[in-house]
Amino acid sequence: MRKIAVYGASGFTGRLVVAELARRGVPVVLVGRDEARLRRAAEGSDAEVRVAGVGDRAALAAAFDGCAAVVNCVAPFESFGEPVVRAAVAAGCHYVDTTGEQSYLKRVFDAFSESARKAGVTVVPALADDGGPGDLIAHLTAEALGEEAESLTIADLRLPGGVSRGTARTALANRRLWGGQGGLHWADGAWREGTVARAETVPVPEVGADGETGELKVAPFALPGVVTVPRHVRARRVETVMRAEVVPLFGGVTEEFAAALPEGPDPAARAVARWLMAVYAVGGDGRWARGAVTGTDGYGLTAVIAVEGALRLVAGEPAPGVLAPAQVFEPADFLAALEPHGVRWSVRAEG
Repeated sequence: MRKIAVYGASGFTGRLVVAELARRGVPVVLVGRDEARLRRAAEGSDAEVRVAGVGDRAALAAAFDGCAAVVNCVAPFESFGEPVVRAAVAAGCHYVDTTGEQSYLKRVFDAFSESARKAGVTVVPALADDGGPGDLIAHLTAEALGEEAESLTIADLRLPGGVSRGTARTALANRRLWGGQGGLHWADGAWREGTVARAETVPVPEVGADGETGELKVAPFALPGVVTVPRHVRARRVETVMRAEVVPLFGGVTEEFAAALPEGPDPAARAVARWLMAVYAVGGDGRWARGAVTGTDGYGLTAVIAVEGALRLVAGEPAPGVLAPAQVFEPADFLAALEPHGVRWSVRAEG
């Protein structure tokens, strides 16, 4: 079995990805800029360590040499992500990452689609607990609607919970978007500036309700689905929202708060933290379809999702280029592969 490289392997999410690869018996190469931290992360294993900072293009490409794929866990991606994509393409490696950062994600599609196609490699960003399952369930929901959607609302309905230091720093790097001042929506065949949403409330999904009923208040938020979903779903309008009480938490992060956080939530906090992605599709005739996918431990599931994606790219013959998850993976099959890890999902349509 060919090696999988993990960039940012000594960080919180990176270590979870390395552990998931080891659990599946996949040879792994730990890559990052700090050799001491990488070697500590590799202790007790036969994993290979290669040192390369994002500022050294040649060293990065050399670090990925001989690997079948790269899983990028660096954060914030807004600051450090693009050199890793470039190096993976140059090394002829398939690529996935764990970003949820909308502006970075849009740049990856815009900047690397042609070079990835020419190199014959597949780039699938946003394979985290929001972007990956959210994109897949959106495809299945639109499919259940059976017609072009007049509107498609993608909602992150997770409750407040513990966050990693990397997530807090990502919020700082994306303050303009995550503070509600920027982002994109899709309307009439084009991405348009401004994170706007017609929906102020959404029905509680049947999956992941955990005792909640009725309607949930939501607010506009720059989620990755608005970049990926219009590439494989026919919809006049795609907008993204988040549970209203959670949105201000992202905009309120400070440097002091981020620095004071532990590297990641402890296992007990992760075990009870629930993530929930829901999609609401409405057709031109008023018909509707709804889908939802949920699970616990978003950080642990992100590692599972990223590794599952990377291994599927290596084992298959994916089309080259930068692609959304649902353009590469059969959505229901991929979600079914997550079920042993506690993921639940459902799709229902009117009638």
